[in-house]
Amino acid sequence: MRKKVTKAIFPVAGLGTRFLPATKSVPKEIMTLVDRPLIQYAIDEARAAGIKEFIFVTSRGKGALEDYFDHSPVLEQELRKKGKTDLLEALKDTNMESGAIAYIRQHKALGLGHAVWCARRLIANEPFAVILPDDVIAADKPCLQQMVEAYEEIGSGNMVAAMEVAPEKTSSYGVLDVSEDMGSMVRVKGMVEKPVASEAPSNLAVIGRYILSPNVLGNLNKIKSGAGGEIQLTDAIAAEIAQENAVYGYRFKGTRFDCGSKSGFLQATVSFGLAREELRDDLRAYLHDVVAMDKAAE
Repeated sequence: MRKKVTKAIFPVAGLGTRFLPATKSVPKEIMTLVDRPLIQYAIDEARAAGIKEFIFVTSRGKGALEDYFDHSPVLEQELRKKGKTDLLEALKDTNMESGAIAYIRQHKALGLGHAVWCARRLIANEPFAVILPDDVIAADKPCLQQMVEAYEEIGSGNMVAAMEVAPEKTSSYGVLDVSEDMGSMVRVKGMVEKPVASEAPSNLAVIGRYILSPNVLGNLNKIKSGAGGEIQLTDAIAAEIAQENAVYGYRFKGTRFDCGSKSGFLQATVSFGLAREELRDDLRAYLHDVVAMDKAAE
């Protein structure tokens, strides 16, 4: 019987140094796009895909992230007293029931592969998802939901979200070596972590959504540090190909924002702001004025 994907790992142990000084005291994952933190977008996407168990791989200083998903009786009581039912309703999505969420510490910053490996005892022998909250994806159907539906059709193996990038950008990504292109899905014969443009097998880059076989955890047990001195998840997935276990790339429908960078975070803020009906007109008028002033200054 095919096993459903009901568990997801959220690697959130990073220090967020690109956003200092803000991240000195505030975990990057609860920095807000409009009025929701990055991690809320990831959780909502996972819920839409049928995820029931949420595993956070954290580090020291992430207490505010844990508190965010806890109930806040004083705040809820105050909102109820003032009749602010709309805000009470908005808070519901931030509450996680007891037992649905688990926190595991990554004591050393040894890379994404190591972060996933830290959660191995909670995964057991079933497929699981990995979501990187830095990658925020705007889509009519959430990206992970698209992938879960495609994964249910193939029934086994591994799947990574993929998108075309400019050739000069391949050194920032894991890149797929494609053996068969089937449109929305490609079959993968190799993966290369952060290749220089002249050595990249394609410009099809891996984005922060994965559905993985538990075999990957066994592969992580065996591999040593790779690119950048870290344990690379890409290497463990590539080992699946060597063992003749299928790996697929999935071309998701949607727009991805790299919210691990300041420019990507700002772009996402503008895009998500324009998508909100109550903000759209004022924001669009402001942007129009800014562009007009820039043109006038040229």
